Amino acid sequence: MRAPEVGGVRLPDGRGQVLRLAQGASLSDFADKIDVNPSQLVQALFNLGEMVTATQSVTPETLQLLGEEMGYKVQVVSPEDEDRELLESFDLSFGEDEGGEDDLERRPAVVTVMGHVDHGKTRLLDSIRSAKVGEAEAGGITQHIGAYQVTAEVDGVDRTITFIDTPGHEAFTAMRARGAKSTDIAIIVVAADDGVMPQTVEAINHAQAAEVPIVVAVNKIDKESAQPDKIRGQMTEYGLVPEEYGGDTMFVDISAKQGLNIDSLLEAVVLTADAALDLRANPDMDAQGVAIEAHLDRGRGPVATVLIQRGTLRVGDSIVAGDAYGRVRRMVDEYGEDVAEAAPSRPVQVIGLTSVCGAGDTLMVVEEDRTARQIADRRNARKRNALAARSRRRISLEDLDSHLKETSQLNLIIKGDNSGTVEALEEALMGIEIDDEVQLRVIDRGVGAVTETNVNLAAASDAVIIGFNVRAEGKATEMAGREGVDIRYYSIIYQAIDEIESALKGMLKPIYEEKRLGQAEIRQIFRSSKVGNIAGCMVLDGIVRRNAKARLIRDGKVVQDEMTVTSLRREKDDVTEVREGFECGLTVSYSDIKIDDIIETYELVEKPRD
Repeated sequence: MRAPEVGGVRLPDGRGQVLRLAQGASLSDFADKIDVNPSQLVQALFNLGEMVTATQSVTPETLQLLGEEMGYKVQVVSPEDEDRELLESFDLSFGEDEGGEDDLERRPAVVTVMGHVDHGKTRLLDSIRSAKVGEAEAGGITQHIGAYQVTAEVDGVDRTITFIDTPGHEAFTAMRARGAKSTDIAIIVVAADDGVMPQTVEAINHAQAAEVPIVVAVNKIDKESAQPDKIRGQMTEYGLVPEEYGGDTMFVDISAKQGLNIDSLLEAVVLTADAALDLRANPDMDAQGVAIEAHLDRGRGPVATVLIQRGTLRVGDSIVAGDAYGRVRRMVDEYGEDVAEAAPSRPVQVIGLTSVCGAGDTLMVVEEDRTARQIADRRNARKRNALAARSRRRISLEDLDSHLKETSQLNLIIKGDNSGTVEALEEALMGIEIDDEVQLRVIDRGVGAVTETNVNLAAASDAVIIGFNVRAEGKATEMAGREGVDIRYYSIIYQAIDEIESALKGMLKPIYEEKRLGQAEIRQIFRSSKVGNIAGCMVLDGIVRRNAKARLIRDGKVVQDEMTVTSLRREKDDVTEVREGFECGLTVSYSDIKIDDIIETYELVEKPRD
């Protein structure tokens, strides 16, 4: 059987073989798998109408298309599968408790507080732990995730509960979803005077998708306009039926402001956990957990807030979290007190990572630093390749010419106070709907202050720097002024999204629509050696205006579409316009005119965008 030709290049016959390639793989990776020269694949794709270099990350669709042409069945490995295979290569596994039933011990429930913005989530957490968080937040909106542990007395026994506070703004959907995935129980906060709102529904969907039990806290019952019964009726539409209505969802009427029924809410959480969940973990294995958020601290370096899910994390352990690694130098609790070890369901701040990990990244303890570094490096390379493949625009030979022409593109560099915020802001900005003629591209993102390196990159790539809850450090501001780099600072995410959207719309080429002015009929033609043919016309309707655009209509058909009225006279005087019912003499930028032709004039008016 002859080898197949792909784009005129003879390549091996796959004959149904399965090829596994990572997301963001290059043609060189593909060529290594089938033992051919990468240049052959580059040539084959070029002949098929797509230009890709050998080392460039390629989209999954391109890899599969190329594989089909040769008879291979290409499987693009998901990041999760790739990560699992990576850990298996180091004899590691994530998400499983080691040992048998006897090794498992009861752990505290992890609770996520969700709900619509301004319905009182942060105020509720304030009441629970008697601390003020909301007052320090810009606009009264929680801007990043925090985790706290409290003790509640239930049936005379002290029970510990871990709370994760997720942001309330809709742009933080990704962070809120991660909060639901790392939790055991979700508290949905609904204002009794406001009702079920869009973000309330969004929070319910996240919790139900994560298959976690839900407790509903009906807040603000101290207000005169409060209607807690109405809330119960609304929530039944989303499958949350109160126990008093014969359902299995616990509803608790509270006032976070006045501290009413907070104990009842905590009791409801514990009872729900006991009834619906088997919350046990092995505390004696190597620790595994999830990074709730991470940021760069000027004095302490990268700091990650970590929720331990199984095992016990101790000072001195070698850890890897996403593409960051290091050794635990210090751990502190939510009150800033040092702790020597963290058991399951315990949130702690970990200091000792070499870089800032991402919100939602898995954390695990490994035997030695070298293993942690190797896993982190492999993950980092995979993430870069996947990002390159996702951001790469496919260019075919047909649209090469239009691509080479100048396109409107807004380049951004995003810096924020923690990784979860940066990721959520980037996702919100990339979700702005705008025409294809304008592109938004995030060329760099990071945690910490705006540095001179950021300014240099922005100057080289004509980018705008967005600083979210951070400022420029050192001489970065001076350099930005010298280089003409625009640095925008924000503390509320609404403002950042609105300004970037306005900037993108400002980059759009204007849309013009035609506005009809009037029609004139040619009654007579005068020949002039100086100006050419002069049309003696009668204005039939509207107006004829000098320098207006015009089209020539003969026997109902458009003979010439793009003309200009070059001169206009009324009797012996030059005029700007002539109205309906008057005669005029005019010349147009087209010489082949005849008696009875119709000259229709119009103008192009800029149309405002939605």
